[in-house]
Formats: sequence, C-alpha cells, structure tokens
Amino acid sequence: MKKLLTALLTLMCASSLFAGEFKDISIGDLKKAIADKKVTVIDVNGTDSWKTGHVPTAIDFEANEAKLATLLPKEKDALVVAYCGGPSCGAYKAAAKKAEALGYTNVKHLAAGISGWKEAKEKLEAGK
Repeated sequence: MKKLLTALLTLMCASSLFAGEFKDISIGDLKKAIADKKVTVIDVNGTDSWKTGHVPTAIDFEANEAKLATLLPKEKDALVVAYCGGPSCGAYKAAAKKAEALGYTNVKHLAAGISGWKEAKEKLEAGK
C-alpha cells in the first residue's frame, strides 16, 4: 500500500510539472489547417518581426494582445496555434496561456517557430 501511495504521489507531482504545456503541431499539419481555414495562428515574435514576415494569417500578438479575445473564433474548441522564434524560444507561452485563459481548449505550439518555417522554405506573409 505504501508503494502504491508513493507511486501515485510521484505521478501526480510529475503530471503537475507538465500542466500548462501545449502540444506541438508540425509545419505540415499547420500548413494544411491554414489552407483549410481551420486555425487561428498567433505570432509572438514582436511587431517588427511580424511586419518582416510571418506564417500566413498569423495575428501579431504584440500589437493585438489587449483585443485578442475579439480576434479569436467564437468556438472554444477551435484550433489556435502560437509560435515564436524556434525550438528554444518559450515566448509563445504568453499567447497560448492567454488563449487558454479565454477558454480555448485546442491550443497548440509550432515548436519549429518562424525559423523552422523559413528553413522549410514555406511561404511568408508580410505585415502592413
């Protein structure tokens, strides 16, 4: 019984370490979701970077954080994807957590970020 309780407590502690983490989405899956118009993409790289080039359809988080709720879909189970610079960047979490706090349940992370998108030679969209 003692071993079972120890194992259960260990599992609970380990799962709490990963709470709030967001599942990754591949470049291919994101590209398909964009083509199918089934995703809202959020760029967390800053307005200057967004203007230079971002994943097509991406919202500039820096410029739109205060009104993000009005830019996200009404359906709380809609796919929302946040990204930043690349695999070692954690800035995406600001947008992902904000979407989650607004009640969105299907929030994912493009871990490849804008650097991976560019390396894959995917199309960029320039901001205005």
